[in-house]
Amino acid sequence: MLSLEMQTVEVKVEPPIGWVYLNRPEKLNAINEQLMDELRLALTELENNKDVRVIVITGKGKAFCAGADITQFTQLNGYTAWKFAKKGRELMDFIENLSKPTIAMINGYALGGGLEIAMACDIRVAAEEAQLGLPEINLGIYPGFGGTQRLVRLVGKGRAMELMLTGDRIPAKEAERIGLVNKVVPLAELENATRDLAVKLAKKPPVSIAIIKLLVNKGAEVPQQIGLEMESLGWGAIFSTEDQKEGVNAFLSKREPNFKGS
Repeated sequence: MLSLEMQTVEVKVEPPIGWVYLNRPEKLNAINEQLMDELRLALTELENNKDVRVIVITGKGKAFCAGADITQFTQLNGYTAWKFAKKGRELMDFIENLSKPTIAMINGYALGGGLEIAMACDIRVAAEEAQLGLPEINLGIYPGFGGTQRLVRLVGKGRAMELMLTGDRIPAKEAERIGLVNKVVPLAELENATRDLAVKLAKKPPVSIAIIKLLVNKGAEVPQQIGLEMESLGWGAIFSTEDQKEGVNAFLSKREPNFKGS
């Protein structure tokens, strides 16, 4: 159970999965300061919950998240806009750096900051009806929660430039084709497909997952040789875990492993 009541985020724990619902359906789950605070709180508690091995983020209603709540923008000046963008970007960094695997279950619109949340997750599963995009250019601004950096890494410079400069939305199938989305299914099958993937991930060794995430996310920020050295060091460290011994013993015994995260 979460320690605090929240208004803009809803959490459901179904071990081994922790479900996080952005809960402003009347606003298409648009991001405001309260939602950012409550999403971080929810994710922190799930990260610390030993019964949860995989975290799924999705939206209530017909949208995943339509982006920032534009009604706030009329109140921002240069300084407060910088603080707002910094807070959003730090939340995306926090999502990306969680030790547990994260899945964005994209049930509808994933636009602007909503797509930036999805891109901060490890894997993205989308409904066929979903639309994705970074339309900030149409407001005279540009993505400010990490989108200019993460989109390039996911789809390449050319595609990223096209999406950000035009502000166009693309359907889920096109997002899958260019590598922005991992899998697309009919909306009626979205929750089951996401659950199946989450259960599959939950059976994997948590320490190895955490190290893989660290190597991939941080390795992209350093010269390749340093990333390779990080990989070698981590590979040595993993041999001190019980899960490594369990994995090898299970393989040699021709049985399914039972990883416990130790």
